[in-house]
This record gives sequence, structure tokens and C-alpha cells, in this order.
Amino acid sequence: MSGSNVKASKGIAGMILAAVIGVPLFVYLLIKLFTSGSGVDITRPTMTTEAVSARLQPVGSIKVVDGGPPGSKSGKAVYESVCLSCHDTGLAGAPKFADASAWGARISKGFETLWTHAINGFNAMPAKGGSADLTDDEVKRAVAYMGNAAGAKFEESKEAGVATAGIAAIDPATKGKEIYDSVCMACHATGLAGAPKLGDKAAWAPRLKDGVDSAIAIATKGLNAMPPKGGYSGSDAEFAAAVHYLVNNSQ
Repeated sequence: MSGSNVKASKGIAGMILAAVIGVPLFVYLLIKLFTSGSGVDITRPTMTTEAVSARLQPVGSIKVVDGGPPGSKSGKAVYESVCLSCHDTGLAGAPKFADASAWGARISKGFETLWTHAINGFNAMPAKGGSADLTDDEVKRAVAYMGNAAGAKFEESKEAGVATAGIAAIDPATKGKEIYDSVCMACHATGLAGAPKLGDKAAWAPRLKDGVDSAIAIATKGLNAMPPKGGYSGSDAEFAAAVHYLVNNSQ
């Protein structure tokens, strides 16, 4: 074989070797370029754990929040979202939930003292347990819920919008007055059997200290000489309008 043929053979062999090595290398680099940052390792048969986790994430997510208008949280809801952090474990001297021995002395001071401390803050407890967005009535419900779990018999006012359901469609100034004139006036006009008289602010003040919803709840059930709903046979919403009429004219 002549020298020129040998050189030609070596050249062809070099080109083949370059193609065998270069083409795969070029493809590798090209793939590496387009998969950079994707979590895919082309030297492995599977994706990384992080990449798999990312691929398994849902397209969207739903966050469940405690909805409702301001003042609508129940005592249980407030306890579970705010108070539980201390009262579940007794942190910083907080009386543990349902611990009658820890709550006994506190309950004996009365509901008003307890909710006043809870709203304004007391010792290591910040005002409203550190949740300033709670309304006073929501804090009172939480105090009643915790106290009752430890043996108290506090009246937990109804959530906003429950005791007054339908009030928007029932005007206290019209329907409420009508019910007052036909039913409530028999006692509340004269103060019969200890009923607070219409317009007597001093007599109504202690009855409204826990809020209008609480007063409606008590009146609906009946108290002392007063029968449930004062003997009114209509709906709770209509009776609530009558209470609002009394309250609106006695504050």
C-alpha cells in the first residue's frame, strides 16, 4: 500500500472516531443545555426526589379560612384558633381547658370579671389573647366556652347574625313596636314583676352588659317571671325585633 493510501486510511479512521465521540458528546451537551434547572439528571434513569415532588404538586390549592362577618365566631372557634395555644397546656400559668380545680377560683369571681380580664389583658395574658381582631362578644363567648367546660354555667351569647336572623327584613321600629304594644307592654310599660321599663336606661344597662344578642337569647328562653319570648307565639326573628325595639329606646 502506498504512503498516500495509508494517510487516506488514517484520515478516514480519524473522522469516524471523531464522529463516534463527537456526535454523542454534542447531543449530551445539547440535552444538558435544555434540561438545566429542570431537576432531570440525564445520567440517571429517574427524576430527582425534588423534581418528582414538584411534578406531583396540584395545579391549584385551596386554603380554608374561618369565614363569616366580624363577631360571628363561636366560643369554641375562638378557643381552637387563639386560646388553645396557652390553655391547652397551661402555658404561662393559664388554667388548662376543662381543669375544674384550676378554674374554680376564677369562676367564683364571676363571668364579668373573667371576660373583662380576657378583653383587657391580665398578668401574662395579652388583651384578647393577642388577637386584636376579635370582637368583645367573641372573647366573651370563648370565656364562657372555657368556663363552662370546667363547671361554670355562663351564658354564651349567640353568634352575630344568629339571634338577629331576619332582622334586616323585620324592622324593629314597625314590627318590633307592634309586638311590644300587643305583648311586651303589659310588663315593660309599668315594670311589672321586675321587668325593666321601656326607656329606663339604668334598669336596662346591667341586662345589656353582655350584648344585645345575649339579651335576646335570655329573653327567648325566658327568665324568672318572664315566660319564653314573653308569651309571644310568633317567630324568633320577630321576637328579636321586639327586643331590639325595647333596647333601641332604652339606651
